[in-house]
Amino acid sequence: MDASALFKFSSGLYVVSADPGAGERAAACLVNTGLQVTSAPLQVSVTVNKENFTCGAIECAGHFSLAVVDESADMLFVGRFGFRTSADFDKYDGIASGVASTGDPYPAEHVCSYVACNVVQTVDVGTHLTFVGEVVDAGNLSGVPPMTYAYYHTTLKGKTPPKASSYVAGIS
Repeated sequence: MDASALFKFSSGLYVVSADPGAGERAAACLVNTGLQVTSAPLQVSVTVNKENFTCGAIECAGHFSLAVVDESADMLFVGRFGFRTSADFDKYDGIASGVASTGDPYPAEHVCSYVACNVVQTVDVGTHLTFVGEVVDAGNLSGVPPMTYAYYHTTLKGKTPPKASSYVAGIS
């Protein structure tokens, strides 16, 4: 089997964030698994590795924001959200950000839009959890085209980290 065939699935890059409140730090991570699933009610899903600090924050909070990374993002931005843990690093410290009506932060630069959702269903898919959220807030932030996962790999020369849902050992 050639698992690299899955690399041809079209997807983008997204920053998913949740603020569990109660004095806990807001968590965020970079994923390529954002997807609109229905239009009435308007729902999106996001899939997050169970080992990611952000996964626990979403479970605790019961809501999340999902921001669409655009082509203005560089590897410093990708690295901030994709290659560090929120357990010991405040990913929003020192960068422009907004707060959705759910109380969840989102980056205000290098993203072209965001949605904020209340979790309505959680599905255990093995190493990851898929959160289905009903959209309660949304906004457009720039006219810059969204970054596709193909753009990330070909233009930015980005690699797929082991916790990514699209990671296949030996193939990046």
